[in-house]
Amino acid sequence: MSDNSAVVLRVSAWSGVVKYSNIFRASLVERMAYRGDFLLGTVLRFLPVLTTILLWEAVFRGSGKERFGDAVSFDRNEMIAYLLLIHVSRMFSSMPGLAAGITRDIRDGSLKKYLLQPLDMIGYLVAYRAAHKTAYIATSSLPYAGLFLACASYFPGFPDAGTLAVYVLALLLGFVIGFFMEACLGMMGFWILEVSSLLWVIGTLNYFVSGQMIPIDLLGPFWAELLKAMPFPYLAYFPAAVFLGKITGPELWYRLLVGFVWALVLVVLTRWLYHVGLRRYSAYGG
Repeated sequence: MSDNSAVVLRVSAWSGVVKYSNIFRASLVERMAYRGDFLLGTVLRFLPVLTTILLWEAVFRGSGKERFGDAVSFDRNEMIAYLLLIHVSRMFSSMPGLAAGITRDIRDGSLKKYLLQPLDMIGYLVAYRAAHKTAYIATSSLPYAGLFLACASYFPGFPDAGTLAVYVLALLLGFVIGFFMEACLGMMGFWILEVSSLLWVIGTLNYFVSGQMIPIDLLGPFWAELLKAMPFPYLAYFPAAVFLGKITGPELWYRLLVGFVWALVLVVLTRWLYHVGLRRYSAYGG
């Protein structure tokens, strides 16, 4: 490669970084304009937490059991702490409206705005969602800190620095997997005209298999191991289990490796579906 070609590639790469950084910054400013809405939504989300605590208090008291689960078990405090941590996991991994928005852009022809400008749709959506998450986390950090402080008695203790670092990594991994999983679903709009019902079914199923309802360890060894080999637990279960020390040692690194592999697969699959879908896209409407 000639020196001129290398310079052109470096300039092109740098301009791409600057472009999507500007998109992130503009989107962040836009989202921060609704910080009051974020704060109110966060407070309202705390109401089901009280129901969750009362429910599991009643379950443990009524069953007479001290723990639930086989290989990985949860006592009363750990169960409630887990379900509280799920809120943090979903803060990073949930992508409301992403798949529906992509399918809508495909259906009504709005997708062509990405084709007529030097702008990659997937890169734009990543920057936009990252800005949205940054704004949401910034505005809801204090209410969540208050909630966890009030519920500190349910937690076995604060994790050590190493576990905390892996926990943060697991949350970021959840963002990547959550985004590209939703983006893959959105790409179905190239082949299916109306996907809202299908997205609802998948979302409902995901609520269960990702561990949002209960820890997937309670489903038994066979189903728990089967689900842990899939990308769904990284959206909710995995970060919470890491924080509580339920996954340690070699198994922790193995699960992280599986998560990174799934992230890579979903990134490549999203790109491939987008590339193939554009071949049959007619850009009607808009």
